[in-house]
Amino acid sequence: MTPKPDEIIKYEWSRSADAAMEITPLDIREHQFKLRFRGFDVREVDEFLEEIARFVNALITRNAALENQARKMKAEIKERLEREAVVTRALHQSHGALEKIKENAQRSAELVVSEAEVRAERILNRAHNRLAQLHEDIAGLKRQRVQIEAQIRAIIESHSKLLDVAKEEMTTADEDFSKLKFLKKAP
Repeated sequence: MTPKPDEIIKYEWSRSADAAMEITPLDIREHQFKLRFRGFDVREVDEFLEEIARFVNALITRNAALENQARKMKAEIKERLEREAVVTRALHQSHGALEKIKENAQRSAELVVSEAEVRAERILNRAHNRLAQLHEDIAGLKRQRVQIEAQIRAIIESHSKLLDVAKEEMTTADEDFSKLKFLKKAP
């Protein structure tokens, strides 16, 4: 609200500290002084009063402008403080959300690592089991080889004995045949 040039200005009157006087530029312009013998020059007093009225009017205008500027600045400060509060709240909320995201990411990473460790442990256990099975299979194959070698030796020995027996029988049969031939020739 801008005051009008003829609005009242309150000030302490210098003659009395107790009395507050209300005065407008119009009051200054229309004020009449009493005339006395050897008084003041009326024209000079009127000019001075007019100058004071212009000065008071300029003060009122300047005061109104300053009050308006102060109101605008207060409104701007209030608006900036409100925006700052909004930004601060948003920062706090985003910081909280960021912390939650970090925590969730950390938990997720830990879960992934844990699952990978479990999978790796299973794979390792299967590999160990397979290795143990292969060792058992190799040991079983070695035992089978030893058994087969023993069986083959036994078969070879048995065939060797059969060959020896057959050789002896052949030798005996050849001897018997030679004797028969000799007996047939002998007559």
